[in-house]
Amino acid sequence: MKLKPSTFYERLRYAFEQTLSRGTMALISWLAVISAGFAFVVGSIISLFGISQPGTEDLSWLEAWWQSMTRMLDPGTFGDDTGWLFRAIMLFVTLTGIMILSSLIGIVSTAFKNKVDYLRRGRSTVLEKNHTLVIRWSPKIFTIISELVIANENQSGLSIVILGEKDKVEMEEEIRAKIPNTGTTRIICRNGQPLELTDIETVNPHSARSIIIISPDVPNPDTHVIKSVLALINNPNRKDEKYHIVAEIKDEANIEAAEVAGGDEVTYVLSFDVVAKVMAQTARQSGLSIVYTELLDYSGDEIYFQEEPAFVGKTFRESLFAYEDSAVIGLQFFDKGVLINPPMDTIIRKGDKIIAVSEDDDTVVVNGENAHPIDRSIIKHSKTREIPAEKTLFLGWNEKGGRIINELELYAAPGSQTVILADMENLDSEIDILNKGLNNQTVSFSKGNITFRSALDEIDVPSFDQIIILSYNNLEIQEADARTLICLLHLRNISDKTGKHLNIVSEMLDVRNQSLADVARADDFIVSDKLISLMLTQLSENKFLKDVFDDFFDAEGAEIYLKPVSDYVQIGAETDFYTILESAAQLSEIAFGYRIQADAHNEEAFFGIAINPKKSNKIIFKPEDKIIVLAED
Repeated sequence: MKLKPSTFYERLRYAFEQTLSRGTMALISWLAVISAGFAFVVGSIISLFGISQPGTEDLSWLEAWWQSMTRMLDPGTFGDDTGWLFRAIMLFVTLTGIMILSSLIGIVSTAFKNKVDYLRRGRSTVLEKNHTLVIRWSPKIFTIISELVIANENQSGLSIVILGEKDKVEMEEEIRAKIPNTGTTRIICRNGQPLELTDIETVNPHSARSIIIISPDVPNPDTHVIKSVLALINNPNRKDEKYHIVAEIKDEANIEAAEVAGGDEVTYVLSFDVVAKVMAQTARQSGLSIVYTELLDYSGDEIYFQEEPAFVGKTFRESLFAYEDSAVIGLQFFDKGVLINPPMDTIIRKGDKIIAVSEDDDTVVVNGENAHPIDRSIIKHSKTREIPAEKTLFLGWNEKGGRIINELELYAAPGSQTVILADMENLDSEIDILNKGLNNQTVSFSKGNITFRSALDEIDVPSFDQIIILSYNNLEIQEADARTLICLLHLRNISDKTGKHLNIVSEMLDVRNQSLADVARADDFIVSDKLISLMLTQLSENKFLKDVFDDFFDAEGAEIYLKPVSDYVQIGAETDFYTILESAAQLSEIAFGYRIQADAHNEEAFFGIAINPKKSNKIIFKPEDKIIVLAED
């Protein structure tokens, strides 16, 4: 079929449309051409036919063109014109000029508005340096920002840059509403796709001191995280130095692929695994979640690494007593990584760093009393207690449940039992698989609604040693937390009626609902998002903390325990923490805090938890109080 050739008019129109698509300057250029061309035609007519105002000389073509242009640009110019023919022509010129000027004003106004909208959408390139870059918008962002703001209090000029799929203005408004005071830290938001190289370039990742990649709330979230890592690592414009990236991975099955993608430039937080381990440990030790929160956030004491030349050639045991208001918990060896609670006779070498819990990095100062008198008369060590078989009750269920049960298996004595009460179908096959991998406990399932008192009475709640409440992840967040709180109120009533304290650890999805803890009187609340946010923030400041946290959460090696005071000193005797520290050291343990049980539900007293107490302060413990230690078991 022979194609019909395009006409001159079609080609001209096409060329005209192409120039219009080039933007604002093309439109303004066309208006200028039209204005000049129209003035040229009018000037030519006036000059050719000798049209002028009465009593004046005929206008030259150039003068006629200029007169036409001034009347087009300034409508008031033709007010003093005389002669009706001249007036009529100039009136027509002026009206044409008004239309052209109106078009020009509209074009400029639209261009200005579009530019402002572009800037408000956050598409311009960030020029910050040494900033913390957070990739992806999430509810976790508020905890991360709050913690970084506290961490940056003693520094100026630092900033947090956020790349999210949400509108820039909306992100900024939400941050201002929830974090009204950001201190010396600047918050900069940019809109973009976390998987697009061009969008990632706008937040200047090459100048960031650290990068946090948050897992999205979508199916298969780990693939999104890994793609973001690849977009950074394999960026053709990447910097020569290594990145400091911290990323969240949810499924343990994806961690190997993630490590291949990130190499040694990425530190991963396996979120489900961390939450499961913390919940398992906290279920067996009331108050442990508060200890973890204190160590992970920046509002109290944190963990710091510091080289101390004065300790070179001395034993690790000697370093424990060298700090009055810092608690030594381990060593970072210059050639062998990190070890928490190393053998007491470990010799500290040049290049090794002390790992200490302290209020700030500048408070890790040798100011203790190595010669402080230890009251050895009150030191006593109880006999090792055998761990009895335990009964654990799960109320509610989600994907973390199986991981928590497997973690409990590492601590449970043979003959232990675990019962699941949940309003769910088809859990039998999952429980069969769990039981095949367990040696110390058996798992059974009972279908029921955890918000019904009758369902709780039926399973004899007071007979269980510990209770774990899991949120239903198939419900909206507030509804899931509402069910949890109703269940907690029933448990409180059961506890009051039977006179038995119930050891309860509960998962909360929204941190704001944790404030209802006083009403529900649960021992511990685990807010998954907050816990992971705190870890991501800490690791963004110091990636070596990953080894410390791994040691804390792992069933092997040193862990945090809350042990009875009677295991260390005589009850009722006045003592100081130097004596507690000595007693624990004799057992190859490190004491770094205590819990006053009378304040267990007093939020103002931090629920009775005291981390890194001043060692010389005197205190009298009661039988129910606990010492917080790092120990092998």
